[in-house]
Amino acid sequence: MPSTAPRTVDYVVVGTGSAGAVVANRLSADSHNEVLVLEAGTKDSDKFIHIPAAFSKLFGSASDWDYSTEPQQALGDRRVFYPRGKTLGGSSSMNAMMWVRGFAADYDDWAERAGDDWSFDRLVDYFRRIENVAGATESDEGTTGPLRVSHQRSPRSLTRAFLDAAAECGYPVERANLPEPKGFSQTMVTQHKGARFSSADAYLRPALKRKNLSLITEALATKVLFEGTRAVGVEYTHGGRTQTVHARREVVLCGGAINTPQLLMLSGVGDSGELAGHGIRTVADNRGVGHNLLDHLLAPIGWDVDAGTLRDAESPRQLADYLLRRRGMLTSNVGEAYGFIRSRDDLRLPDLELIFAPAAFYNEGLGEAHPHHAVAMGPILVQPESTGTVSLRSADPGAKPLIDPQYLSDPNGVDRAAMMQGLRATVEIAQAPSLRGRLGVVSQPRTDSRVPDEEILTEVLNRHSHTLYHPVGTCRMGTDADSVVTPTLAVRGVSGLRVADASVMPTIVRGHTHAPSVVIGEKAADLILASR
Repeated sequence: MPSTAPRTVDYVVVGTGSAGAVVANRLSADSHNEVLVLEAGTKDSDKFIHIPAAFSKLFGSASDWDYSTEPQQALGDRRVFYPRGKTLGGSSSMNAMMWVRGFAADYDDWAERAGDDWSFDRLVDYFRRIENVAGATESDEGTTGPLRVSHQRSPRSLTRAFLDAAAECGYPVERANLPEPKGFSQTMVTQHKGARFSSADAYLRPALKRKNLSLITEALATKVLFEGTRAVGVEYTHGGRTQTVHARREVVLCGGAINTPQLLMLSGVGDSGELAGHGIRTVADNRGVGHNLLDHLLAPIGWDVDAGTLRDAESPRQLADYLLRRRGMLTSNVGEAYGFIRSRDDLRLPDLELIFAPAAFYNEGLGEAHPHHAVAMGPILVQPESTGTVSLRSADPGAKPLIDPQYLSDPNGVDRAAMMQGLRATVEIAQAPSLRGRLGVVSQPRTDSRVPDEEILTEVLNRHSHTLYHPVGTCRMGTDADSVVTPTLAVRGVSGLRVADASVMPTIVRGHTHAPSVVIGEKAADLILASR
C-alpha cells in the first residue's frame, strides 16, 4: 500500500531494548525534544515476561525474533538457537535477569580502542546512576537509579551447596559486581518484589507519560533514509503500510548486535561489494558492519538429583506463593550462582565463568521437560578468540539475517582448550563434599556415570553447548578508520546517525551484556545531548 504523509520529530530511536529504552528516556527528559521510538515487537504484555523463572517459555514465541545460527563446524555442524527479544524492553524482557557488570579491565579495553571516556573510571558513575539496589547500604556503589537490582528472594539450597563446593575447591565466595571479581557469587537480578524489572519498566514506561515521547509498536524499521550521506529519517512498516518518519536532528539505532547491522546494510551502509550483490546502493562503504561478532558460549553438564530443584515451580503451591507473596520458585532467575576462573595459570584475568542452575535447563528449556529433578552447571567462554559475522540473507527486510558466530574457530584452538578446562573445573566442583553426595548420574548427556570422563566432556561441548545470548561487536566503536562507529557512536561515512547498543562494544565483557548495554544507552544519550 502507498506511504502515508511523513511525520517529523527531533530524534527517531529504533528499538526499545537495554540501551534503546534508556536513550528514549534521556532524550525526552528535555521537553524541547520531540522523540519517536519504533519497536518491531508488541507491548510487553505476555505474562511469562514478568514471571522470572518462566523466561524460556518466551523462546520461539511472538516476543522472540527466533533466530538460529548457520551450521557451526566446530559443534558438529549444528545450528544453534539464537533468541532475541522482540517486545518492549528487547532482550531485557526475556533474559535471565543476571546483573553482572564485568571487570573494570573490560571497560579499560574499550578505552584502549575508543578513548579514555570509555574507561571504567569514566563509566562507573553511570552504574551508580543506573542501579537501585534493594537493601543497599550507604557504602554500596549504586542505590538510587531507575533500574531495580535485587538479591534473590528464594534461592534454592542447592545453590548454596554449589557456592560451598566452590569454596572447598579453593575459590573465594564474595559479593557480586566487584571491580575485579576473584571468585564466586550468588547472582544479583534485575527484579522488583520478585518480578522481572526490564529496561522498559525502568526507563520507557515512566518516560511515556511525557507528551514529547511517542511509541509505535509492531513497527519494523526497513531502511534509514538519507539525503546524500545525511540520515534524515526512517522507513518502517506498520499495519500493512510502509510509512516514514523524518528526524530533524538524529536517528539512533538501538536494535542490538543482530538487527542494527542488518538495518545498516539494508540502508546502504556496509561493504559495498556485499551490498551490490543484493542490489543495494551504497551510501557509505563501511566494511566493518556485521563483522567482529563476539558471543559467550556455554557448555552445560546436567546431573540428576533427588530434590531441591525448580522442577515443581508450576505446582499449585508455588503458583500461590508467587501470586500472593511474590516468593518461591517462580522468582528464580534459574542461573542462581556463578564464578570466574582462569583456564591457564599464565592468564592475568579469568577467561571463563562457571554458572549454576538448580534446574534441568537442558536444550535451553525447549522440547520435553526432563522427567527428574536435576541441576545444570558448566563453563562460559567469556573471552573468546573466535569472531563471527552477521550478514544479509537478502534485501528483504523481513528475511532473517545470516548469523555465523564461528564458535571455537580460532586457528590455535585456544577457545576449545579453555572450554575443556572449564568443564574439568565444573566436575571438580561437582565432586567437592558439599555437592558430591547430592548429585546422581550425569543426565546431560544421558549416561550411567556420576563422574563424567573426557569423552563425555567432549560430547557436552560438541553436542550440548549453546549461546548464553550475549552477541556484541558487530558495529564496533574505535578511533581507527576501520571501526564502524566513532567514540561518540556516530556511524562513519555518514552524518545524523548513531548506534547505541551492544553492537558497539569493541570487545566482549567478562560478565553479562545487559549491564554494559544500559551503560551504553546512558552514555549515548549524554553524547547526543552534548552535541546539540
